[in-house]
Amino acid sequence: MALLPTRQRRNELTRLHDEMDDLVRSFFGEWEPPFFERTRWPAVDVQDKENEVIVRAEVAGCKPEDIDISVHGNTLTISGEKKQEEKKEEKGYYRSERYYGSFRRDLMLPSDVEPQNIDATCKEGILTVKLPKAEKAKPVKIKVKGQ
Repeated sequence: MALLPTRQRRNELTRLHDEMDDLVRSFFGEWEPPFFERTRWPAVDVQDKENEVIVRAEVAGCKPEDIDISVHGNTLTISGEKKQEEKKEEKGYYRSERYYGSFRRDLMLPSDVEPQNIDATCKEGILTVKLPKAEKAKPVKIKVKGQ
């Protein structure tokens, strides 16, 4: 096996990558995976406040009992299963679709939290997790003295 110079190796890999893309496009066309497969799901917002960290996650179609939340160190894990069924019956046809899928998001928390005081609620497809900061993670105000 002969070693190729770095520049030539890079060009060969680029060409191979382009050929593989062309092959996939010739088979699937300009197909793209569904939106939820292209992005991380569930989408989350993390808000770092003075006394707590608030995490909001979009979990539309999930029941509260199908969602699991855990904290290990400074990692929050949100996992669960989405089960959704849609039925439509009109004159001349009947349609029934089912959507199933599991998810898991691991989030690094910006500070230490008190796991025993975590509060989680799910309302209208939005999961809100309030994580009180540990005392050692809260900011301390220091008064500056004059001489």
